[in-house]
Amino acid sequence: MVSAQAFTTEQVWQWLEQIADPEIPVISIVDLGVVREVRVNDNQVSVVITPTYSGCPAMREIESNISTELARRGIQHLNLETKIAPAWTTDWMSDEGRIKLESYGIAAPEASGGPKRCPQCQSNQLEKISQFGSTPCKAQWRCLDCLEPFEYFKCL
Repeated sequence: MVSAQAFTTEQVWQWLEQIADPEIPVISIVDLGVVREVRVNDNQVSVVITPTYSGCPAMREIESNISTELARRGIQHLNLETKIAPAWTTDWMSDEGRIKLESYGIAAPEASGGPKRCPQCQSNQLEKISQFGSTPCKAQWRCLDCLEPFEYFKCL
């Protein structure tokens, strides 16, 4: 077991970066912006998380994964707090996370409300197929050049 003095706030952040989002396994919960705050005080670690939207079904799994990973690292006293205000926004996603999304085939959120380019061929000739994708935070789009469908992570 790791003693309370053996880990730092920065180390806890690094450990949390290892936890993949259950719905998009290529991106971590840190890159997604779900982890909002980490505090280490004596032998107590506090982690504040915010769901991507109220009622997100992945939150239970995220909470379980955080508890499991930090316990595996020797953290015995964890205070895991979920805050819904302020509401999560795609602005909280890291630049690295956005790159990972596109490499995975999901267009990253854009302020314009639609993808800039196809994540497969980079064309900007696109059409929306459906406002809804595999999860409520994504929409279905298609590239008119390569004809591949792809998901777009909605800007919230």
